[in-house]
Amino acid sequence: MTAWPVPHDFRGPGATVWTPETVTADPYNAQTPSAALAEPVTPVGAFFVRDHFGVPRTAPGDWRLRIGGAAAAAPFAIGYEELLTMEHRELDVVVECAGNGRGLMTPRPPGLPWSQQAVGCAHFAGVPFRALAGRALIGPAAVEVVFTGADSGPVRGRRTAFERSIPLAVALHPDTLLVTRMNGEPLAPEHGAPVRLVVPGRYAVADVKWLVGARAVTRPFTGVFQAEQYSYVASRGTPDGPVAAVRVKSLITEPEPDTAVRRGHETLVRGRAWSGGGVPLLSVGARAEYEEDDSHHERGWHEAVLEPAPGPYGWSAWSYRWTPQRPGPYRLLSRATDAHGDVQPATAPWNAGGYGCNPVASVDVVVV
Repeated sequence: MTAWPVPHDFRGPGATVWTPETVTADPYNAQTPSAALAEPVTPVGAFFVRDHFGVPRTAPGDWRLRIGGAAAAAPFAIGYEELLTMEHRELDVVVECAGNGRGLMTPRPPGLPWSQQAVGCAHFAGVPFRALAGRALIGPAAVEVVFTGADSGPVRGRRTAFERSIPLAVALHPDTLLVTRMNGEPLAPEHGAPVRLVVPGRYAVADVKWLVGARAVTRPFTGVFQAEQYSYVASRGTPDGPVAAVRVKSLITEPEPDTAVRRGHETLVRGRAWSGGGVPLLSVGARAEYEEDDSHHERGWHEAVLEPAPGPYGWSAWSYRWTPQRPGPYRLLSRATDAHGDVQPATAPWNAGGYGCNPVASVDVVVV
């Protein structure tokens, strides 16, 4: 298997040059540039990359997806050109690595030291998996569908393919897609070309890239990337088990850290917020805290202006107008609440893998 060369500099809209922040070079893993998070749709070139074993190269004409398993009565394989002839759905979807924010946890768990930028929102187009599941005659004995990527590598001395399962009901949801296009263009190699899975509302480990297999199983899958990695273990306040729905979250995209803000002048604080599983956001609260003296903290949360998301799986823009009256260091904070009543916690909920990190967002600025 050969690998695509993955560039580290990409060009976004207009003359903007996006430079993702490299976390590891081999395999290549990189965070979305903070400036790109302010975009309604994250440019493909700026979108974060999570890769375990290297990027496999498969030409579209050579691609096949094999669908079968113990609970499929009519297994078959489909090629890229045939897949393109099928009816496609288009959705805006937030894609977030389950380890996003791990670097904020104390003590920091092992794994890639992501800050809060292993996330992006893209416009995906693809074929609902359930259209192919029906053709394969996946029966009621199935409990999960295991999806297999073309990428593989050594895990504890054995060559292991990247595989992840989702419950049958999730696999058959009309919005679970075999994606061929991202932001209007064919998938790029580092984002799963020719075809990847996108499971809206779930952490991105479910979005298996370089997809080559799907098998219906009658017992829960216990592969490495299901039961050992990407699973909550020794969690505080979270039942142990595979990561699933994306937790409610917000980010502050403006002002940037360490920005000088003028006293007595209105400052627009802006950001993005989202929640998993198609749960709509209810509100975003904003707050500014004066850091030099506790007695001068600005108490309480102020409701920000929340714009509607572009569909059930995209992120929402929010804004808050703040006029600081006292010079010195401040910490700006944002906290999202979704329609289930879930609220971003004050600190990251710790677990041994560093997954699901969604604390209140913060940015430090100075008022002059």
